[in-house]
Amino acid sequence: MRKAASLAIDRKGLSEAETLGASKPTGNVVLKGMEYAVPIEPDPYDPAQAKKLLAEAGYPNGFDGGDLTPIPPYFSVGEAAVNYLGAVGIRMKLRTMERAAFLSAFQGKKLHGVCFCTIAIYGNASTRLAENVPSSGTYAYGGWPDVDELYRRQLTDPDPEKRGAMLAEIQKILHERVRFAPIYDYFWASGIGPRVEDPALMKIDPFPWAAPLEEVTLKRP
Repeated sequence: MRKAASLAIDRKGLSEAETLGASKPTGNVVLKGMEYAVPIEPDPYDPAQAKKLLAEAGYPNGFDGGDLTPIPPYFSVGEAAVNYLGAVGIRMKLRTMERAAFLSAFQGKKLHGVCFCTIAIYGNASTRLAENVPSSGTYAYGGWPDVDELYRRQLTDPDPEKRGAMLAEIQKILHERVRFAPIYDYFWASGIGPRVEDPALMKIDPFPWAAPLEEVTLKRP
């Protein structure tokens, strides 16, 4: 069922609708440019295969999946995801929340159903996974003992190669078991006016907005 849900999502279509195609579809929650990242291709958009998998799992007519809660303010992405899932038989109800209420419920493990969430943690693969993958993570809803053990071991291993191998194994397991259905590496399409000399985009890589603001400069008249 997890794989079916992932195959139901048109990642390219979402990127084009939300960010004019600037956000590149991905199969990994770890950004490609991070240390120890494993390049994983995104699942294709294949609603026919999604329906087939649901039927094989015993749900030929689909099922009610409960709430889908998007992180504010990405309600339009959440609505699109509800429509994509509904088209293959996974019937979801969009639940929108104010940001403070969402973050409180998310961290308090009170959300149910599906969450369209973002990971804004940078660094390397280990830090990227820290709050969402180990069972003890602030935003982790459940976990697996084997992944917890791998994550714990890599934290204290002084050998970069061994540590990288364990982090690679974790990422492959997350993909194979469809712990997440990664959508895209978020990048906001920005318009730059004729008076702008330096918009300060990507001064902080991969922060997708103009920053630091003191680096933004205008052309002299």
